[in-house]
Amino acid sequence: MPTRTVIDRVSATPEPDPDLAPLTDAVMISSGDDALDAAAPQFVRTFRLHAPVAHAWLTITALGVYDARLNDQPVATDVLSPGWTDYRHRLTYDRHDVTKLLVAGENRIAVTVGNGWYRGRLGRPARRDLYGQRIGVIAELSIRTADGDQMIVSTDETWSSTPTGIRANDLYDGCVIDMRPSAVDTPPVAAQVIPFDRSVLRPRRWPAVRVTERIAATHITHDAQGAMIVDFGQNLVGWAVLNIGQPHDGQVVEVSYAEIVIDGQLQTAPLRDARSIDEYQLADGQSSTLRPQFTFHGFRYARIAGLGPDQLNDVEAEVVGSDLRRTGWLETSDPLLNRLHENTVWSLRGNFVSLPTDCPQRDERLGWTADIQLFAPTATFLYDVDALLQSWLEDLYAGQLPDGSVPVVIPDIYRRGSVATAGWGDAVVLVPWELYQHTGDIRVLARAFEPMRRWLDRVRRDTGPDLIWSGGHQYGDWLDPAAPPEDPAAALTDRDLVATAYFYRSTTIAAEVAGLLDKPAEYRMLDGLARGIREAFRATFVTARGRVMSESQTAYALAIDFGLLDGPETAYAGARLADLVRRSGFTIGTGFLGTPVILDALTSTGHGRVAWRLLTQIECPSWLYPVTQGATTVWERWDSQLPDGRLNPGEMTSFNHYAFGAVAAWMHKNLGGLTRLEPGWARYRVAPSTQTGLTYARTRHLSPAGPIDVRWQRHDGTFELDIEVPPGTVAEVVMPDGSLAEAGPGQHRYTAETVPHIEPTVANTRAAMDDPQLWAQVVGAVQQLRPHWTAADVAGAAWPYLSRPLPDLARCVGLSIPTPAEDKLHAALQQLVSGRTGAGPP
Repeated sequence: MPTRTVIDRVSATPEPDPDLAPLTDAVMISSGDDALDAAAPQFVRTFRLHAPVAHAWLTITALGVYDARLNDQPVATDVLSPGWTDYRHRLTYDRHDVTKLLVAGENRIAVTVGNGWYRGRLGRPARRDLYGQRIGVIAELSIRTADGDQMIVSTDETWSSTPTGIRANDLYDGCVIDMRPSAVDTPPVAAQVIPFDRSVLRPRRWPAVRVTERIAATHITHDAQGAMIVDFGQNLVGWAVLNIGQPHDGQVVEVSYAEIVIDGQLQTAPLRDARSIDEYQLADGQSSTLRPQFTFHGFRYARIAGLGPDQLNDVEAEVVGSDLRRTGWLETSDPLLNRLHENTVWSLRGNFVSLPTDCPQRDERLGWTADIQLFAPTATFLYDVDALLQSWLEDLYAGQLPDGSVPVVIPDIYRRGSVATAGWGDAVVLVPWELYQHTGDIRVLARAFEPMRRWLDRVRRDTGPDLIWSGGHQYGDWLDPAAPPEDPAAALTDRDLVATAYFYRSTTIAAEVAGLLDKPAEYRMLDGLARGIREAFRATFVTARGRVMSESQTAYALAIDFGLLDGPETAYAGARLADLVRRSGFTIGTGFLGTPVILDALTSTGHGRVAWRLLTQIECPSWLYPVTQGATTVWERWDSQLPDGRLNPGEMTSFNHYAFGAVAAWMHKNLGGLTRLEPGWARYRVAPSTQTGLTYARTRHLSPAGPIDVRWQRHDGTFELDIEVPPGTVAEVVMPDGSLAEAGPGQHRYTAETVPHIEPTVANTRAAMDDPQLWAQVVGAVQQLRPHWTAADVAGAAWPYLSRPLPDLARCVGLSIPTPAEDKLHAALQQLVSGRTGAGPP
């Protein structure tokens, strides 16, 4: 395991003196050089204090990202401030207590500004200076001295501007830093005041981006060119910090980043057009610390070129992200599942850098709406993301088009105009709904209702009189494993089915919101619309028996989980979904939109054993396949790295994408046994699933009501459950024997005898497939005759025989092979089940 140093979270900045109004005397200043390739400017002001300081606050923000220092000391531990918002509508500012940084006498404030999201590259194809061509800073230093005098130092034309040694900086590409004295010998010039609309200013009320952890290298090798390849043992977001000895003038050190190494070489193809290189031009000295500025990288490996054999004294990675408070944990008796959960945590950490993004490494790093709506239930459990997501939602509401369309990325960098995309635009409904469910704060819904309604009005215009959402710009069940690498939208599930299912889901939620907000007219309208959509969906996509069009895992999962089927249909659809999972050999067959709901759909229809087998599958595609390949974050594709070790050839091959980690929400509910029943966790269920192979699990959540702790274990014929219930909440306890209890605040212990495990009767091939040990033997027996067959091939062959006695499977396998071989397989299969069924030879 890599050596790690966790950085203590910085407490929230206390409220400043209310008499100090924000930035009323300051103006936005910029340098005279607005070229994109210009060095990062530094703005400086010196001033003198005649008495010790009693209290001082710095209020500051920038067009770009800034590093502010007083008397050469950083004013805060923040990096990449002010972060990313839609600067057309909101630019956040911070207030820092800088009392201890000022002295009686001469003082110096210096602010260096980088391109950041304001002027740097965004998206693909690259968009530069999307928000403006000139970066700058606006700041106000309010000082009260010990003798009662007050002084304000504000940005204006009296500040000077000088180019720094940061010769280039970009979030995607990295930075170029010239550390030689000659790099900063340019005479200062007066700063220029530039136009600025201060009405967009807002205080930041969510955690800043900071260095949250430091990780030492676990392994260092050399590539064919002699450069060092440093493995940090963890896919992370941040940068490498080098401490080197005996640097010499003009020496160039280059640090390249990547998530994966194959055959000793850094694999940078997944970065696409992101350069992701930090370059340093060194000066003479005894030692030097190399740390980039105004950039970040997603990586596990760093390639260091340009150093002599004994120059590297130390190298570590600084982990960067929004400094969120951890609120959720899960530990089980299965180490692979623990690693999957930890991978999800790391993907959240790496993709919550000021706002929720899709990936942190390539030329993208955008606030894709589907990713976060799918992941929100997991995110709210694991971390205190409420304020950050509400900030992101403000940008979504501001970016919503007049016709109600919701852009697919927020902030909207593409500005494509009116586009409505199911599962993506529905974030306007689903994210605030999850925030309300998590916090119980009705104000979240009051703010969101009008944008929700406008979105549904937009979709309603697309559907026409039949209420089927057909056509348009749809991604569908994105990254279905059956889709070819070059066409990730080519899913098995009909896009109209997916879109209409989401239309129904969002409409039902909006109707419930209207009811909660006491809007009876809106409730009646939305409830009636939802009923109409449901009828249209069933008439178009569902047979009378309950078979769902597309015959895909996603189609059934959405129909079941979204409540689009009636009782008998639901039971049939659940059984059909379970059989589809069996047919795939218990490998996953869902993309972005189906993955978060498939285990819930199986569990709710009585197929918990199938859900467990699907979750614990290690063959590709599955949740645990990447874990067995050494993954330390969640991959974008089920097969970002192919079983043969090659990279997936698709152009979108991230190794840090939290979307498929949405499965953690199911793990918290079923493995940990903790399910929220009422908003704000006022009431919840404690009911660990008994249809798993676990012997122990513990889940903890720091809910808005207080800490909830659930621990259970099975041993020596006894099931033991310990729970901690916070004040003001109620836990409904369901034991494996079916007994029920209600627990109030405090600590409680429950015990029950476990039901002795009795091997189920293997009545047919379906039952055999549900028994992992037995089915492994079946696969082995089949492979004696068909050595080239995989486990998935055997499962596919078994599909027509699910309801037949297991030995009948030999007939399918035996096609085109000699009859004696078929008879031998039949006998072997009969032998496998003879002790379980009591059946004799045919």
